[in-house]
Amino acid sequence: MPVIDYGGFGTEKVLAESKEIDKMSSYEIAQLINAQDKTVAYAVEKALPDIARGIDALAGVLSGGGRIFYCGAGTSGRLGVLDASECPPTFGVSPQTVQGVLAGGRAAAFESIEDAEDDELSIVRQLREAGFGAGDACVGISASGSARCVQGALRFARSSGAATVAISNNADSPLIPLADIPIIAVVGPEVISGSTRMKAGTSQKMILNMLSTGAMVKCGRTLGNLMAYMVPSNDKLLERAVRMIRGETGADRETALAALRSSGNVIADAIRELKKEK
Repeated sequence: MPVIDYGGFGTEKVLAESKEIDKMSSYEIAQLINAQDKTVAYAVEKALPDIARGIDALAGVLSGGGRIFYCGAGTSGRLGVLDASECPPTFGVSPQTVQGVLAGGRAAAFESIEDAEDDELSIVRQLREAGFGAGDACVGISASGSARCVQGALRFARSSGAATVAISNNADSPLIPLADIPIIAVVGPEVISGSTRMKAGTSQKMILNMLSTGAMVKCGRTLGNLMAYMVPSNDKLLERAVRMIRGETGADRETALAALRSSGNVIADAIRELKKEK
């Protein structure tokens, strides 16, 4: 295995502005972190053309009945799990539709299993167990791009004929040649050197939001900007569902609630049914 020059990655470099952070007041620390966080959106903005390509690719996979697998280690992997877990309640899709796969398995979501990052087959084994195939998509996430588990996942996905997307934070990320669509947001050095849970993680969260939201919108899992396939699983969400129905149809609360119930709690269907009755 060739030795990787980790020090050459932008995410591993030292930020001059924070070299004496241990001498700063609490307010100065917060101010510094906030100033650095402001730069993240601009880094993501430069990647918008590739993010748009990613949205189209993932929408195509979902439209064809395929699944999306977010693959990563540490913070990157946990962000994938977070975004995947929000898709069923937000868009009413199966938990199988978007899945987060972590190096080290499910336990790594709650505790650090950092050595799993170096196991090239850690994620591949899980993809095989899930029956990953040509109709699916692999989104590999790694701040530096050096995570061998993510590289292995992308190689496996490509060899399977599946769609491949990479999210990384280094201009020369090793993930670039491994993905059909590399999305690179160069955020630069972290306030705490190498702590990519900070700016790099923030950029990854933003990009994942765009990919999943954009793909779901393209696949018709909203009505306009309404979460019309949201699962109304608690009192707050039930009231939100009723407000959506009333806002779109002009129905009173009782009629809206009855329509929701008769439609099996599918908001979009309730809206369509009430509009049809007008």
